[in-house]
Amino acid sequence: MGVETKFFEIKTKGNADILDITKKVGKTVKDAKIKNGIACVFVPGSTAGVTTIEYEPGLLKDLPEAFERVAPQNIEYAHHQTWGDYNGHAHVRSALLKTSFVVPFVNSELVLGTWQQIVLIDFDTRSRERKVLVQIIGD
Repeated sequence: MGVETKFFEIKTKGNADILDITKKVGKTVKDAKIKNGIACVFVPGSTAGVTTIEYEPGLLKDLPEAFERVAPQNIEYAHHQTWGDYNGHAHVRSALLKTSFVVPFVNSELVLGTWQQIVLIDFDTRSRERKVLVQIIGD
């Protein structure tokens, strides 16, 4: 069994920006020497998350609205008192979504459903240059 660790960067707009990273993850897996296994997709930091959705206009609207209902941006968070950066909602949303997603691959191809894409969601209050780690495990 082997392990390869790769990175790519992606620019985000913040404020629940949802980016389809499926092709970047797929290319990273394809370029690896490991042909069968799992890929852990991880975004370092505590104000973004990684998951899978059907990347279509309705869900691109629905998902941020759902996060707004669960962890609203316009309420006071104790975190605001710590740093004064007023992104407490971004930390809570990231903790709920999680910062990693694991996907299997076979013959260097991601095993995803027909309408399933891997997305990075940046919850922070500003644009960012995000580093995404893909750790490939298998043989």
